[in-house]
Amino acid sequence: MTERSDSRLGSLGVWAARRRWLVLAGWIALLVAATLAHRVVNSSYSDTLTIPGSPAQNGLNILQAHDPRAGGQSGQVVFESGGAPLSNDRQAIEQSVKDLQGLPHVLAVGDPLGTSTLSAKGTIAYASINFNQNPQKLGKGYVNQVDSAVAPARRVGLKVFYGGGLGLAAEPKAKDATSETIGILVALVVLLVGFGSVYAAGLPLLSAALAVFTGLGTLGVVAAAVAFGTSAPTLALMIGLGVGIDYALFMTTRFRQRLIDGSEVEQAIRATVSASGHAVLTAASTVVIAMLGLYASGISFIGKLGLAAAITVAVAALAALTLVPALLGFAGRGIDRHAVRRLVAEPSGEGSAMHRYVATIERHPWRFALGGIGLLLVLAIPVLSMRIGHIQPTAEPASFSDHQAYLAIQRGFGAGANGPLTIVVAPPAKRSVSTELASHLVSVLRAQVDVSSVPRMGLADAGSLIVGKVLPGSGPGDTATASLVHRLQYQVLPQALAGSGDRAYVTGGTAATVEFVNTVTARLGIIIAVVLTAAFVLLLTAFRSPVVAVKAVLLNLLSIGAAYGILVAVFQWGWGSSLLGVDGTVPIESYVPMIIFAIVFGLSMDYEVFLVSRIREHWLESGDNAKSVASGLAQTALVITCAALIMASVFFAFLLSTKVDIKMLALGLGASVLIDASVIRLMIVPSLMFLFDRYNWWAPAWLQGSPRVAAPLPAQA
Repeated sequence: MTERSDSRLGSLGVWAARRRWLVLAGWIALLVAATLAHRVVNSSYSDTLTIPGSPAQNGLNILQAHDPRAGGQSGQVVFESGGAPLSNDRQAIEQSVKDLQGLPHVLAVGDPLGTSTLSAKGTIAYASINFNQNPQKLGKGYVNQVDSAVAPARRVGLKVFYGGGLGLAAEPKAKDATSETIGILVALVVLLVGFGSVYAAGLPLLSAALAVFTGLGTLGVVAAAVAFGTSAPTLALMIGLGVGIDYALFMTTRFRQRLIDGSEVEQAIRATVSASGHAVLTAASTVVIAMLGLYASGISFIGKLGLAAAITVAVAALAALTLVPALLGFAGRGIDRHAVRRLVAEPSGEGSAMHRYVATIERHPWRFALGGIGLLLVLAIPVLSMRIGHIQPTAEPASFSDHQAYLAIQRGFGAGANGPLTIVVAPPAKRSVSTELASHLVSVLRAQVDVSSVPRMGLADAGSLIVGKVLPGSGPGDTATASLVHRLQYQVLPQALAGSGDRAYVTGGTAATVEFVNTVTARLGIIIAVVLTAAFVLLLTAFRSPVVAVKAVLLNLLSIGAAYGILVAVFQWGWGSSLLGVDGTVPIESYVPMIIFAIVFGLSMDYEVFLVSRIREHWLESGDNAKSVASGLAQTALVITCAALIMASVFFAFLLSTKVDIKMLALGLGASVLIDASVIRLMIVPSLMFLFDRYNWWAPAWLQGSPRVAAPLPAQA
């Protein structure tokens, strides 16, 4: 970024301050318009964990092509008696099935009293339902229709639970408002204690609130055309609220310091937006690039989660560059009028406690560097045993219908009944399959390890397909089931069909999830490489320093490793998971490591940019590395610490969510922010910058003329 662009941003800030009523009204109008548009388009969110072109998806496509009722999205309705045979209530169950068949979007309903769907004791049964779309998209009103359809069974005293996609649709809506409120209240307390001014504390919160809800409304409009996952709005809210407060906080702090130093209001606003505005723009660009880098996974579900977060981050950055200067214009010199304690902006006196702390680091840089790096490596040790998988319904609250349905099916039919595998055998065009081949496959499949039963395998669509079910001996989330899917697809079935020319596919929800998890795991390295490269290039362009860029990338990898380690210890090893409302141990949800990597890397760059840009400003003025590091850290330590506490509080507030994957994101992101702000920014970065001395600012000749974010402030500032 050039000094000319600095001037343009400064001019934008002054323009917003002079036309503050217009800017404020414009943002309120944007919020109202986005919210109303969101409600009008009636957007929905649903999880579709499929990989186009995978065997599971190809098998599903073949099923749908031959019989539309056999494909679609599935769900289960589970019936359980208090101990008496369900056959005693056959009439009520059959009426419920008939009513379910009459619902819109239902393609087919299985017979719950059939041989393979009625438990050995006759007390538990289930009906599989195929929908023409994901039932999660149909909303709570549709679940109410399902409740009415199964009312005959409930009236005779039967318990009725919903599983699969229908169970997810029946889950209570996440109460994100509680988490938002807690995060904002904690942020207010931190700001009041940290900076002592009511208006200075409220301004970042007001700006962030307007920005994040405008961003969520925008996301809702986009969701009418783009299929986002159910976690997308919560993820966007977490990130948007956190960075929105951070960006406004950094700019408000810089403005107050300018006033304390004697600048006029407009002059202070121009200098603030020129310098801190550039840091905001660079930091937000890094976060957006990191989030959009998730598309490099080649998995649209994950890429769209990144897009959802990128939308609210972009809106937060726009608010920081326009709305914040307008609000600063309203405040003027009265920003500290309502003080609750001694006012603090950017402490820079050489006798300050932070300067004394930095002096200690300067005397013992190796101790601080090795101590901080050693701590991060210890926290990252659990990563060596990370198991990526898919969280099962039993990890959710026991009151949830899908949790109860899962346990009922497990009691009645075994663990594998919750993850049945569908086998599809398709011959070459214009040729039929034989019953002999179907019988041969049944024998082969029943002989396999980890196969509990093969309840049916026969011809379908006038002999053009063989379709059957296989029940694994283990649950859908077990590694044994994943191994079985892989072995059947790539070894057992090809060998059984050798020489026939027929193709076999293992499909169904469990097979699709296994392939999704395997693909995500395989492509995590691609995401890491893409985000690292993009961040390195951006930092190299911003600071013209290869040493600064490489150091930032490597330290952020350590920070992310520590965050992963904490997740494994808590959720996979169970260290304190019960305190978070999670019973037992669970694998790390497949897409969580990718999302955390992108977000943490982006957010870490926020603090890197704000800290190093201030250090570089002093370096450009004095040419004294030690003095620059001391002054830059002393001036930014308080605001970075407060910003980290606020962002971590926002993240940790979402631990109240009932969704385990959201809890994982909340803990991983909150922990990583605290680690980054304390261990990395306050220990490792300054110690390494002392050790590298002038090499911090070395650059090859070809890079000397590139733009930079940390240019000297304009003369009028």
